[in-house]
Amino acid sequence: RNFCPISASINKHALNIHTDPDKMVRPTGVQSFYDFRQQTAEGLGKAADELIKDCKVVYDSVGAVDSSKASFATVLKPLLDIDTDSYTRGVTIQLAGMVAEDKVLRDASSEAEKKLDDFGVEMAMRKDIFDNIVAFSKTDEANGLDQEHKRYMEKTIIEGKRNGLHLPESERDEVKEIKKKISDLGITFNKNLNEDTSHVWLERSQLKGVSKDLLDDLDKDESGKLKVTMKYPHFFPVTRKCNVPETRQIVEKAFQSRCMKENTAIIEEIVQLRSRKATILGYSNHAAYVQEIRMAKSPDTVHSFLKVLSEKLQPLWTKEKAVMLKYKEDEAKELNYEFDNKLNFWDFRYFMAMVEEKQYAVDQESLKEYFPVETVTSGLMDIYQKILGLKFTKLEGTEVWHKDVQTYQVENAGGDGETIGYFYLDLYPRDGKYGHACMVQLQQGCLDAANKRQKSVVAMICNFSKSTKDKPSLLDHKEVETYFHEFGHVMHGICSTANTSKFYGTHVERDFVEAPSQMLENWVWQEESLKLMSKHYSNGSALPKDVLDKLVASKNANAGGFNLRQIYIATYDQRIHTAEGGKVDTAKLAAETYKEILGLETMPETNLAANLGHLVGYDAQYYGYMWSEVYCEDMFATRFAVEGVMNEKTGQDYRNQILAPGGSLDGMDLLRNFLGREPNQEAFLRSKGLSN
Repeated sequence: RNFCPISASINKHALNIHTDPDKMVRPTGVQSFYDFRQQTAEGLGKAADELIKDCKVVYDSVGAVDSSKASFATVLKPLLDIDTDSYTRGVTIQLAGMVAEDKVLRDASSEAEKKLDDFGVEMAMRKDIFDNIVAFSKTDEANGLDQEHKRYMEKTIIEGKRNGLHLPESERDEVKEIKKKISDLGITFNKNLNEDTSHVWLERSQLKGVSKDLLDDLDKDESGKLKVTMKYPHFFPVTRKCNVPETRQIVEKAFQSRCMKENTAIIEEIVQLRSRKATILGYSNHAAYVQEIRMAKSPDTVHSFLKVLSEKLQPLWTKEKAVMLKYKEDEAKELNYEFDNKLNFWDFRYFMAMVEEKQYAVDQESLKEYFPVETVTSGLMDIYQKILGLKFTKLEGTEVWHKDVQTYQVENAGGDGETIGYFYLDLYPRDGKYGHACMVQLQQGCLDAANKRQKSVVAMICNFSKSTKDKPSLLDHKEVETYFHEFGHVMHGICSTANTSKFYGTHVERDFVEAPSQMLENWVWQEESLKLMSKHYSNGSALPKDVLDKLVASKNANAGGFNLRQIYIATYDQRIHTAEGGKVDTAKLAAETYKEILGLETMPETNLAANLGHLVGYDAQYYGYMWSEVYCEDMFATRFAVEGVMNEKTGQDYRNQILAPGGSLDGMDLLRNFLGREPNQEAFLRSKGLSN
């Protein structure tokens, strides 16, 4: 998630908070108050106003410096300090919009976020500050800066130019207005998705194949119909398991058409605004603007990467489709429905699940019984603690935003007992809560204004099914993988030792940011680590060896279809952001691109662009998931697969050489340091069942 550049600690007075010190404890070093149940919308607005006021004082003072007197003390140090302070305050205000139970507070957070983003755009367009940084960069003092501060200075100058601060005033003003408009529209786009309550009412008979546990847990109306929402714990089990094709069609249609009317108009306006901004700044299109500062460097590189990979995957997908069609034909006879001899959009997830079960005998519903969330959490934490040399301690009675949220303290294992930081786990869905899985860095463990290291504070937000009266929360294997992935981001945020806010934790190139977490997904496919995080919820029995072997073997099940779908989204993202003038019919292009890459028809009156949250904040960058996977597979195959998945020495190298530097080094340099050579694609292609 992208947070505003003036993004630090909200005081209780500003938020009108009333606390009972006997009931809640704030961990030492945590600057912000996170119990949004005790905050008011008015207080949230005031906190944003105070943040803006405090930041403006600093920016004005830096801008007012005579360029001939530009120095580290007068220019760079104040900016470094306000970056750190304002980050924590800004992200706390925004967190309320993602997790608060009160809709009024969430709405206030969105309004405050717009205000902060608008102010951030204004401050990013301060030519007086830009000119003073440039002036300082030409001094002898600047030449003597340490590596990270020199990088900070150079990157800030590049960002200034990317904001048009070297352009005439009229063009600068237009860029500023465009950025504000894009920010406002993006916030509304995300809010629409977060607040979406799309659902369908279905008879129990329409949900054949879906687990009894889920059916019993669904809300019912007076006539006995069941409410299926478009939240993941409902959507995925129904589309993967329901053997009634019409039901899958109904549910997929509802899911794919979420926010279509309002968000299609918003995203198409955003795309045009991005294109216009890129043109003013001298770029051929928005993708070129974005990728200039990524590892990929240009849209041509991305296009070639996606095209070559798509071509390599097509033969695999052709074989997979043939298998799925045969399964569909057999099921049509068995369940007595007409076989249409084609794979429909709403068949995709269902027959992928069937392939896993029939070819690998992996019954995801039965498998879930071995992954109660408490066992997965315990095993996951044991693994991360061992390989990264950490110690986690669960804290009780801390200030949190919901009773389900858990707080953990992090220390170095076998160290002096000094706390590095804290993380919060918010694992279950609620109305109005952020609907996907993500990590949010709430407070960075970089240096503060007094040159002392802050505690790192991170939240992990997921939407796993809650426990029922009969069973605990059970995760399917894909959710276990998601858990490992997002917790990998948490560790990136905890283990970073970067000194500046700008380069702390996951603040690496955006097409590298997923690689450290994707690398750690490998642990959910290894026998040694799987044993540590699984046992049957009712009797504690271990995952049977034959089931475990089949699960591991199933890793490449549907590799063609799954990866081509990723390529479809990435290609679509690139196409809308390279369209001339940004003028594009997003729904039409989505249908055409899906047909071209997967050979399937999409559903009428749906639009990927209306509900793909990545288009706001990860625009022209979706390719980064597969791009970074190239590097994650290289890291795993070269080091951990050879030296041992629980090898503590390898884990320490990973922590020190990949996680600790954050963005203070280029991603390519991090990889070279860890691999001991230039990275390559060989392990990635092997992982997909393909040869180089």
